[in-house]
Amino acid sequence: MYTTKITEVIALKIQESAENYLEAILILSLNNPSVRSVDIAAQLNFSKPSVSVAMKNLRENGYISVSPEGRITLTEKGREIAEAVYEKHTLLTKWLVFLGVDPETAAADACKIEHVISSESFEAIKKHVKASS
Repeated sequence: MYTTKITEVIALKIQESAENYLEAILILSLNNPSVRSVDIAAQLNFSKPSVSVAMKNLRENGYISVSPEGRITLTEKGREIAEAVYEKHTLLTKWLVFLGVDPETAAADACKIEHVISSESFEAIKKHVKASS
């Protein structure tokens, strides 16, 4: 049982990391015509070798494509995940700020919550936020 729990935690961390990379690529692509590993490293404050390994894993799993020039784009599958994570992040941040949380703290907390919240809970919060607006 204990090893099962450790495996679940490791899988969650890997998933969270991949989601953070995909979200970063999406955000960067909104402001830049092309996204490169160096841009992602700067955005996330990670080392270039770490980003390089992550990009290889995302590419091998079909979440991104990389051009011969090193331009990174999200595949349909990668974009779907990135947009879902980004929607959670932005809505949860706005909601926490509305509740009186400092914007910096709200963004940091939203970044943690976005990876673990169930679809059911997120949809309920989303519905509540829209009804309150």
